[in-house]
Formats: sequence, C-alpha cells, structure tokens
Amino acid sequence: MLKFVKNHMESITGIEIYPLISLVIFFTFFVALFWWVFTAKKDYINKVSNIPLDH
Repeated sequence: MLKFVKNHMESITGIEIYPLISLVIFFTFFVALFWWVFTAKKDYINKVSNIPLDH
C-alpha cells in the first residue's frame, strides 16, 4: 500500500514543495505559540485559569 502511494506521489510534478510548506507552517505556529506563552501577562493567565471555577 505504501509503495503504491509513494509511486503515485512521485508522478505528480511540483509536489516536493508541500512538505516544506507544511514544515514552515508547523514551525511558525509553534514559535508564535511559544512566544505568546512567555510574553502573556500573569494577570491574564490567572483570570483565564479561574474561568472554569466561576459559576
């Protein structure tokens, strides 16, 4: 099954760019998320973390 998929994908022209695009999107998302976590205000984090406890 994997051999069939690999052979089929190799026959498509220009497909080699898609894994690179996926990697760039994945890396950018997690770098942005990492940056947001470390720059978030502590008051905001405490406020959001208490939302489930407030009824």
